[in-house]
Amino acid sequence: MTDQDSGVVPPEGRDFIRQIIDADVATGRHGGRVVTRFPPEPNGFLHIGHAKSILLNFGIAHEFGGRCHLRFDDTNPTTEEHEYVEAIRADVQWLGFDWGEHLYHAADYFDRMYEYAEILIDKGRAYVDSQTEEAIRAGRGTVTVAGTESPFRNRTITENLDLFRRMRAGEFGDGEHVLRARIDMGSPNMLMRDPILYRIRKAEHYRTGDAWCIYPLYDYAHCLEDAIEGVTHSLCTLEFANNRELYDWILDELGFEEPRPRQYEFARGVVDYTVMSKRKLLLLVREGRVTGWDDPRMPTLAGFRRRGVPPSAILAFWKMVGVARSDSRVDIGKLEYSVRDDLNGTSPRVLAVLDPLRVVLTDWPEGKVRHLDAPYFPHDVPREGSRTLPFSRELFIDRTDFAEDPPAGFRRLVPGGEVRLRYGCVIRCEEVIRDADGRVTELRCSHDPDTWGGGTPEGRKVKGTIQWVSAEHGVPCEVRLYDRLFSVADPEAEAAQQEEEGDFRDYLNSSSLRVVTGAIIEPSVKQDATDTRYQFERLGYFWRDPVDGSKEELVFNRIVTLRDAWSARAAGAVVDPLPLTARAVGSVGVPQIAGAARGSTGALTTEGSEPEREGRAPEWPSEVIDRADALVARYGFGDLDARILSRSPELVDLFEQTTALLIERLGRSSDDPATAATVVNWIINDLPPVLGGRDLTQLPFGAGELAGLLALLETGVVSSRGAGVVLETLASEGGDPVEIVARLQLAQVSDRDALGAIVAGILEANPDKVKGYRDGRTGLMGFFMGQVMHRTEGRADPELARELLEKRLG
Repeated sequence: MTDQDSGVVPPEGRDFIRQIIDADVATGRHGGRVVTRFPPEPNGFLHIGHAKSILLNFGIAHEFGGRCHLRFDDTNPTTEEHEYVEAIRADVQWLGFDWGEHLYHAADYFDRMYEYAEILIDKGRAYVDSQTEEAIRAGRGTVTVAGTESPFRNRTITENLDLFRRMRAGEFGDGEHVLRARIDMGSPNMLMRDPILYRIRKAEHYRTGDAWCIYPLYDYAHCLEDAIEGVTHSLCTLEFANNRELYDWILDELGFEEPRPRQYEFARGVVDYTVMSKRKLLLLVREGRVTGWDDPRMPTLAGFRRRGVPPSAILAFWKMVGVARSDSRVDIGKLEYSVRDDLNGTSPRVLAVLDPLRVVLTDWPEGKVRHLDAPYFPHDVPREGSRTLPFSRELFIDRTDFAEDPPAGFRRLVPGGEVRLRYGCVIRCEEVIRDADGRVTELRCSHDPDTWGGGTPEGRKVKGTIQWVSAEHGVPCEVRLYDRLFSVADPEAEAAQQEEEGDFRDYLNSSSLRVVTGAIIEPSVKQDATDTRYQFERLGYFWRDPVDGSKEELVFNRIVTLRDAWSARAAGAVVDPLPLTARAVGSVGVPQIAGAARGSTGALTTEGSEPEREGRAPEWPSEVIDRADALVARYGFGDLDARILSRSPELVDLFEQTTALLIERLGRSSDDPATAATVVNWIINDLPPVLGGRDLTQLPFGAGELAGLLALLETGVVSSRGAGVVLETLASEGGDPVEIVARLQLAQVSDRDALGAIVAGILEANPDKVKGYRDGRTGLMGFFMGQVMHRTEGRADPELARELLEKRLG
């Protein structure tokens, strides 16, 4: 653990990775060069989390005038395929990045990696182990029990070289032998307990064919690839923090001199209502629960691309989230907000009807067509362009826009009532026609010729405006209503909490895809380019499916709704009645008939809007915006955070009570923005994962306990990771944060004398590493920090620990 893990937000909006590179460039390290790399394994398609790493690596290279390599870490022939290589290349290019001539494969270095392995054997730093996989695993020990040495650990160099070369020649079968590093079976970092460097895999490699039957493991190969390519800053996600020690050990033992690559870790990109494991995503593909890696419900970049999400929206989302030092899940609402924000200013507005109900204008002449001029963009979007809408005797409106027995507040068409047709005139329902089963099949209406262009006779009020399409000119189409793939925010955690072993697939959203087969859309879309993203007024953002859609057969995918309907659902609102022409699809190939179709809920908002507001993509309900504006004015934090918080009045109450109590405990000013920012960050990002589907009222703690926890964090009593443990404990059993810290021994070690004694003991026990550091191997600082954290069980104040180490090391 290093200072980059402390969780402290860097000043002036400059994330800690860029601060590190700023310093390296300023001091001339690497001659001022900046070389990064994006190193995916081609064993699946990239997902939304990979986009964060792509943006960081390619973005930093661009900012510092350097270069970013695209490198495929293809060291496992049993899982990697050329198909995945091509998919990854397409994804990176789709996001707008170019690696130029710097495209590499780990397989290109197999010869050199083998030579390096023989060097380690020659130095007595690697040996061939002939134990079974189970025996090796058992011999590693546990976190509290040291490992046991292999009976083959003391083979002679000659014997090891002979066996390794015979492994290379294919004399042995899979699993008979492995090559292990000879490090320390008692290391507190279990990864350093003689890790495996090579294993036998008699499988054809997609790139090298059958030229090799032994393959390096990632931890051995990765640092060598970086060093060979001249990478300066190797940026990894936090799960590789423990791997840094092995990364440096390999480069040390093979004599790579400074300046050489250094590894830095940042928080992964994990988004709610998804899973980020390529293995689990592959499972969904193989089981037919989705149509493929590019299914628009999948969190893969290919899925987002097919759904119609602009790459610029994904990049804007990760820029909004930023680069952090500690993992947390990101509210998917932020991603959807970024998509809406991107599409709102660029998507032409058109009219579509998902569940058509025929309207006959009895006072309109047969065969007469009036052409109406309709703008593609409302007046608040600085774009121009229009199209003509044919208006005829027979029209289609959406069935949800008519009600014989309307609920309170219904502002659309009723028997004897009036409604305005978007860009058209006012019509009145004069007669309702039913079939033999009593189902409404047609409305007979009259029109008011004095109301074209929005005009209304004085003293007459028309409350609603609805969309429509000419029955004669409208174009039939299929509309696919996509929603979140899972029904809970963290399906893996939810499965783990079950008394019996759960499965993340148990939480697949049965309404993640609903197909509307009888929709009608205005004819202008028939002529437009296939890559145009539209806003279907009052319905959401859509585009033509690039696989199944064509000019002859229109198939539209819903990209995102006009507003966050999941929050509306949580508040008890009824949204998105399922059209009678739709079918819900839980798993592809297993259609689920929606029995009570009109009561089904999804993520479409069909509530009417005032004419002057229509087409403005109201992402947030007005009451949410009002609450958010008040919070921004009072506390000064970001508008987006304020809106996310304001979706629940109970969350706002918790925030305000916690903030007031925390200010009181810390003795700060009542309008201190830093305190408010701390509280809102924890409520938005850290509280949801521990809720476990409960309401706030069901939690065994409240504002007082949360303020107490944050006071411990703000005063340095606990680290951010320790505070996370306390929050989890509060959520499961309640209690006093101070007592929990004491009981679980989470208090941060910040006493200078006590920590100084620990540092002195570590340096005294590792004289060779102290000498190496003083000789210029400054990467060993990671080893020393790791030792300090191990001795203190992760409770040492990282800034003080580094200060003491630097002072004693000189």
